[in-house]
Amino acid sequence: MKIGIIGATGKSGSRITAEALDRGYLVVPLVRNANKLEDQDWTIVEKDLYDLNYEDVKGLDVVVDAFKPPQGREELHQTSLEHLIAILKGHSKPRLIVVGGAGSLIVDRENGTRLMDTTDFPDVAKPTAFHMSKALETLEKTTEVNWTYLSPSQFFNPKGERTGGYQVGTDYLLTNHLGQSEISYADYAIALIDEIENRAFVGKRFTVCSK
Repeated sequence: MKIGIIGATGKSGSRITAEALDRGYLVVPLVRNANKLEDQDWTIVEKDLYDLNYEDVKGLDVVVDAFKPPQGREELHQTSLEHLIAILKGHSKPRLIVVGGAGSLIVDRENGTRLMDTTDFPDVAKPTAFHMSKALETLEKTTEVNWTYLSPSQFFNPKGERTGGYQVGTDYLLTNHLGQSEISYADYAIALIDEIENRAFVGKRFTVCSK
């Protein structure tokens, strides 16, 4: 299987890349600057995300979108995904897996309150949450792209351990046995590659949390 990864050198993208390689998959980094990649016998597509076209990805089985725009340019979460939808629309391959956000997860089942709407949600995270939520809404209205959107927990922990275990949910924020909503980057990467293999949430959003 060939897995293209946008943002393969980033925090989540690098963990996803490592997990895919560990399982024996061929990883094709889709990067703007190949100099940031570790020395390896890569097949690389070196392009800005907005310059990608279908010819660049048609030989892939999956494209993982782990793109993270710079602070202050959070609207790129929407426009970058719109570009990917445009080039993938009407094609069954590659499948699109989006590294999503947690802000749109529901915390109150009765009134539908989302995490991003709660009073203690940090102001600094609101632009990212807003634009990632809008990007998800766009995906959910898209019928001609083979997509899946994976939301992490409230605390997406870059230093957390790789436990190999996780809980799975859909649109509701999950908590672990300590009442904490947390997932490590490493366990998130496991869940994402598991989804590539198992295809349990095609055309859907799902979320993962530590046990």
